[in-house]
Amino acid sequence: MMRPQIVLFGDSITAQSFRSSGWGSALADAYSRKADVVVRGYGGYNTRWALFLLHHIFPLGSLTPPVATTIFFGANDAALKGRTSDRQHVPVEEYTDNVRKMVQHLKKCSPTMLIVLVTPPPIDKAGRQSYAESIYGEKAMKEPERTNETTGIYAQHCVALAEELGLRSINLWSKMQETNDWQKKYLSDGLHLTPEGNKVVYEEVSRVFREAWLSPEEMPFDFPHHSQIDGDNPSKAFQERCL
Repeated sequence: MMRPQIVLFGDSITAQSFRSSGWGSALADAYSRKADVVVRGYGGYNTRWALFLLHHIFPLGSLTPPVATTIFFGANDAALKGRTSDRQHVPVEEYTDNVRKMVQHLKKCSPTMLIVLVTPPPIDKAGRQSYAESIYGEKAMKEPERTNETTGIYAQHCVALAEELGLRSINLWSKMQETNDWQKKYLSDGLHLTPEGNKVVYEEVSRVFREAWLSPEEMPFDFPHHSQIDGDNPSKAFQERCL
């Protein structure tokens, strides 16, 4: 029996999600023996570069497309033009169009696929500066390469696109800033997530999945639970479920 797949598609925040206390590993645990959670995270990528990956990760004509996919980009697209991360910058209008193209491709793969758009998290400018200084010392950037205000514009466009396309979305940029001292509590370097930040993402993704009737409690095990196996006649449970 092949388990359904849930694909997490995004940048480094997705790539790091299978680390200890990561939101992806928490999802994999929640859906253990129910669905395979597959991480497709690419550190440093923006939506412009991610478009080149679509046909490789989500091939058209696949007999087993994912049942759900999260699209979690924008943190790199929102890098400021003319600063140290200039190469990653993508104008917000192009960012929006790129995400739309991703959605259109996924819908061609499977019209019934659950697609969830996730905004970039907020940016802590002071945290980014401290991190740069810890790595580069006196050679560290003097001007921020990202700002919370600019990233917020990308988050707004992401949410608006989800509404336009009739998709579910998670506004991490707003959600995290509802908590006092979010800069230190949720962000490890002004951008990437702490264990507490990963917990917020996990809880939000889990909530949206449940609202869309993709609750792990309502999904069957791939093979019989051990409690269903008769010690004297173990083949019976497998005949009923697998043969």
